[in-house]
Amino acid sequence: MPELPEVDALKDFLADRLVGREIVRVLPVAISVLKTYDPPVSALEGREVTAVRRFGKFLDIDADGLHLVTHLARAGWLHWRDTLPDGPPRPGKGPLALRVALETGEGFDLTEAGTQKRLAVYVVADPEQIPGVARLGPDPLADDFDEERFAGLLRGERRQLKGALRDQSLIAGVGNAYSDEILHAAKMSPFKLASSLTPQETSRLYEALRVTLAEAVERSHGLAAGRLKSEKKSGLRVHGRAGEACPVCGDIIREVSFSDSALQYCPTCQTGGKPLADRRMSRLLK
Repeated sequence: MPELPEVDALKDFLADRLVGREIVRVLPVAISVLKTYDPPVSALEGREVTAVRRFGKFLDIDADGLHLVTHLARAGWLHWRDTLPDGPPRPGKGPLALRVALETGEGFDLTEAGTQKRLAVYVVADPEQIPGVARLGPDPLADDFDEERFAGLLRGERRQLKGALRDQSLIAGVGNAYSDEILHAAKMSPFKLASSLTPQETSRLYEALRVTLAEAVERSHGLAAGRLKSEKKSGLRVHGRAGEACPVCGDIIREVSFSDSALQYCPTCQTGGKPLADRRMSRLLK
């Protein structure tokens, strides 16, 4: 799933190619991707793109006051085309969900792999009309997101750190992968209660949050859209690396599986050398 660093890089990538250009066609191929119907996508046609912004994991293309907003979800992606194919795309079982064409002949496709269709596209006068945008918490890389504000968010938070970091209404933009990376950098268990943090631990987690995301953003910026996925994967230390050696201490990275996701962590760095209980795997072994 694209998270804050990748969406931020896509924002800059698109801004360089879209701002000042006219949208001539918006072609929904998978109708299910459209989550709004008034105004229709055709209302974007003939408008000039004036800005591209990011709200958490949402990507916002401002076409002279009308916004095309997308959330790429778990398996969605954006593909830039220097030259779009001739003729309209054919609806079918392929991954193509929506195509946007510019007056220059350039444009981009939104695609979604797999069978779980969660890619979402909205056309709205104001991004705040989208429930997912309206409920977003603060951006963790914003200038005013200081340690005091972070501590206030965690104070009284009875959830485990892994869940708290992924909650978009608490902090915007962090997902499964970067929450693993942040907790590894902070040397904290994903199952530790957020409300149990000491001031020193809160400071360490805040630093890990800011540095991990800032470094990922720096690695991603300037890359073409097609290279962002591989860059994200190459920069991850623990997420998706179960069974490999921890790059910090050399211990074997472990995994805890859930019904639709998994987390990875280093026992030596994060849990005092003790493996976390993986109840799903334990049930499978019985």
